[in-house]
Amino acid sequence: MNNPLRNFKLKTRMTLILGLMALMQTSILGVFALNYLYHSLEEQVAERALNVAKTIAVMPEIISAIELHDSQYLQPLSLQLAKTTNARFVVIGDSKSIRLSHPTPARIGQPMYDDEGDFNEPALLEGLAYVQKATGSLGSSIRGKAPVFDHSGEVIGVISVGFMLDAVDTITARYRTTLLIAILGAFLISVLIAFWFANHFKKAIFGLEPEQIGLLFEERNATLESIREGIIAINADGVITTFNRAALHTLNLQDKTLLLGKPIHSILPDSQMLKVLASGEPQFDEEFWLNGSCFITNRLPVRQDDNIIGVVSSFRPKDELDMVSRQLTKIRQYADSLRSQTHEYSNKLHTIAGLIQIGATKEALALIGQETENHQTLIHLLVAAVPDPILAGCLLGKYNRASELGLVLSIDPDSHMTDIPLHIAREQLVSIIGNLLDNAFEATLSHTGAGGAVSLTMTDLGNDLIFEIEDQGAGISPEDQERIFKKGVTSKDELGHGIGLHLVNTFLMRMGATVTIEPGENVGSRFTVYIPKNTPSIDRIIIEKVSE
Repeated sequence: MNNPLRNFKLKTRMTLILGLMALMQTSILGVFALNYLYHSLEEQVAERALNVAKTIAVMPEIISAIELHDSQYLQPLSLQLAKTTNARFVVIGDSKSIRLSHPTPARIGQPMYDDEGDFNEPALLEGLAYVQKATGSLGSSIRGKAPVFDHSGEVIGVISVGFMLDAVDTITARYRTTLLIAILGAFLISVLIAFWFANHFKKAIFGLEPEQIGLLFEERNATLESIREGIIAINADGVITTFNRAALHTLNLQDKTLLLGKPIHSILPDSQMLKVLASGEPQFDEEFWLNGSCFITNRLPVRQDDNIIGVVSSFRPKDELDMVSRQLTKIRQYADSLRSQTHEYSNKLHTIAGLIQIGATKEALALIGQETENHQTLIHLLVAAVPDPILAGCLLGKYNRASELGLVLSIDPDSHMTDIPLHIAREQLVSIIGNLLDNAFEATLSHTGAGGAVSLTMTDLGNDLIFEIEDQGAGISPEDQERIFKKGVTSKDELGHGIGLHLVNTFLMRMGATVTIEPGENVGSRFTVYIPKNTPSIDRIIIEKVSE
């Protein structure tokens, strides 16, 4: 069913609703006040009538005149008493309820009664004083009736004092007019206040209508759910107010887990959102670890005027970015590798073809055998010493990369790496070794050029996995040893560097591993990585500097 109020603007709706509510409240209060006033006046008039009747009933002259049935004396006296007390009437009757005085003289000697058939029995038979609202010969009135006792205590008559109800109605009508004016005034004031409040409220919601707000709310929910990044928002008290489904999946929480209304520290104990809430400084592309996974997060404070009223955080697994970065890097490496291998094998094929053409078949076969022998020797070494296919594949790829760069990657034939615990992530392990080898290649190539050598030694004896990588670069100064693992620190001028050793640092921290840097035997540097086989017991990398 269509709501007729929807046809009006919010300001008009609020003004009408608040105004009508104020009118209804003041009307109810007015009716209650008038009824209370009417009944209060009735009670006051009734009490006054009863007091006057009791007073007249104990007057000695009244008692004596009733005993003598002296109507001539009682008639003018009752009229004078009615005038003195502002009563409508004072009627005096004997013990048989026969009138001895009445405002209408013709009714003297007639029985006292009213429309309800009251013949004063409570006063005459029981000796009780009481109040009565009834319609008698003089009209509707409130009467106070009191028995008259002689000197021996016998009831000899009754006094009836009446006040007409039209006086009560007149007073009530006068107050009714006053209350009506007050109600209309309160209604007008309420309308003005409602209009001011509606303007203020409309400004607070940026001039939007409720239907528009509802539509924006639905769009906001749809937008949040369409974003693949996890989003969590907190208020000024650090309580979660908004989140999307991606946040549940990213944090490995059940869909039924209710985050709304929970403190952020109960869900993310190490969250920096409270720090942003306190400082007001945004954080961009920050890394944090949760349940063994690394995430990239952005945190922005929410401001209202000059006050910080909350914080919004978006986050995504770092693996996704690393995967994209690795894929782009691999594509570039593949392209470079294909170009270099095409050039290299083209030269070798031309050489072999030339040797065959001039009849030097032995030399051609020797060249082919030498090329095959080198790869076969490396493959046999990796199969025997490194049964893990991921690590072996990484080393084989780095061997080929070194050949493309004109370098020699020498793997110690006594190396042994067969006891790699399952809790050590293989992708992190190859990232550590791969980045250290790439760094060694670049250092060697920039210092010695083509023909340089990089050596790798591995062992899994004891409680640690030990990898020793030695290059023929220019070496690393003690000052640089303290900063090379920081993000963005590099000796190259090109953009995009300064990431590899930072990744090494990050993964070593998670493994509780250590790395030492010392000078090589002749030139360059030697990086030695110690990765504990047992569960990591430390959360930071320890870089030891060893001087010559």
